[in-house]
Amino acid sequence: TLTVTSANHWMTAWLGLELNMISILPVIAKQKHPRSTEAATKYFLTQATASALMLFASTINAWQTGSWNIMQLNNKLSCILMIAALAMKMGAAPTHFWLPEVMQGTTLATALLITTWQKIAPITLLYMISNHTEPIITLSVGLLSILVGGWGGFNQTQLRKMMAYSSIAHLGWTMTVISIAPNIALTNIIIYMIMSAPFFTLLMTTTSKTLQTMTTTWTHTPTTTIILMLLLLSMAGLPPLTGFTPKLLILDNLVTHKLTLTAATMALLSLLSLTFYLRTTYLLTSTAPPTTTQSTTTWRLKPHQNQTTAILTPIALFNITILPALLT
Repeated sequence: TLTVTSANHWMTAWLGLELNMISILPVIAKQKHPRSTEAATKYFLTQATASALMLFASTINAWQTGSWNIMQLNNKLSCILMIAALAMKMGAAPTHFWLPEVMQGTTLATALLITTWQKIAPITLLYMISNHTEPIITLSVGLLSILVGGWGGFNQTQLRKMMAYSSIAHLGWTMTVISIAPNIALTNIIIYMIMSAPFFTLLMTTTSKTLQTMTTTWTHTPTTTIILMLLLLSMAGLPPLTGFTPKLLILDNLVTHKLTLTAATMALLSLLSLTFYLRTTYLLTSTAPPTTTQSTTTWRLKPHQNQTTAILTPIALFNITILPALLT
């Protein structure tokens, strides 16, 4: 990832992405189970295809313009192909099909890695070529991703698949604004990573993998339940929480650039995502028995497991960025 983020030449970036992919394959296939092997194979095939497409796009650009510099992607065709390759790398629609499957086949820790760290390299490259991207393409990919992310997560009972679709929807918000205001797109993806990290760590500590097992968290850790509920609402983008800030900035920017219809469509499509976030929140809190266990059970949370969560949760929940505006 660091090789990609510090690269200046397309070949170096490609090499970094290949190393990144090869390194995570054994992590995905760590469990001795056919499903994790299948997930690793799917991941390998899609990433290899995307890498080939990326190499093809950069070669066309070098052939036409004589430059291998990442910032000088001046050829129109190579720019379109590059967006397609990077969308496939990240798992944005319409090349998103691998993401839910791969996440379902891995552990929660690896799923967290795929939704956060593995997105850094392609997002950085997209940020670097944002001056040359065609707004119509990024807007189309973004809108489709928001739609797919909301629709796909609708009937999911598996939390990892639900989070995969949530990731697709958030990528959609990033893609729509990347060619208009790349800094805001970067802010959006960073805030998403900050929100999903504590969510996954809490799922790991409670070993919740489905909506059904999530309903029992209240009885042994009420605090975890409340934090999970707030994190879900933050991901949904409800006002007092952090998740609301990037959405507001993105919509504001789109309206400024006379893209009011696109902004309205995005706001309406995000209601699809809100539906399944609210459903999960309802299952977590409203269907729970109002009693906690009296005995000290062996499976209560250990203090050392929560250091990451303790650091990231306040950032993911308390909207420090918009606080001055609310106070004035």
